[in-house]
Amino acid sequence: MTRAIDIMTELPVTISPEATVEAAVRTLEALEIRHLPVVDEEGELVGMLSDRDLRGAMGASDGGGVPLAAHIADVMNTNVVQALPDDELADLAQLMVDQRIGALPIVDERGLLVGIVSYVDLLRSMIERPSA
Repeated sequence: MTRAIDIMTELPVTISPEATVEAAVRTLEALEIRHLPVVDEEGELVGMLSDRDLRGAMGASDGGGVPLAAHIADVMNTNVVQALPDDELADLAQLMVDQRIGALPIVDERGLLVGIVSYVDLLRSMIERPSA
């Protein structure tokens, strides 16, 4: 069976919880990605930030959106669903469907970020490795 480690993006681009919303927007746009793992100084996963999180935080209909100078810690999701490198792709896909998320950070046994698997990675793996 194919595992997360087989398709994950290793050492993905990350952001610090102290970084600004503006920095996150620029990073997402420049790299044309939708998810940024948030890690502390030791590389431990402390949150996840998606383009959807940013749109929601910045575009509050009541005019109370967060400013570009706000810190990522103020808008990131801290209840992060994550997976391990040896988890099977079917389990990752089920988790993503159940939790309604587009990407899973992959952490080692110490909680350090080692990769990320997005729904695009899962779809790509189906195309490149069709089942027999």
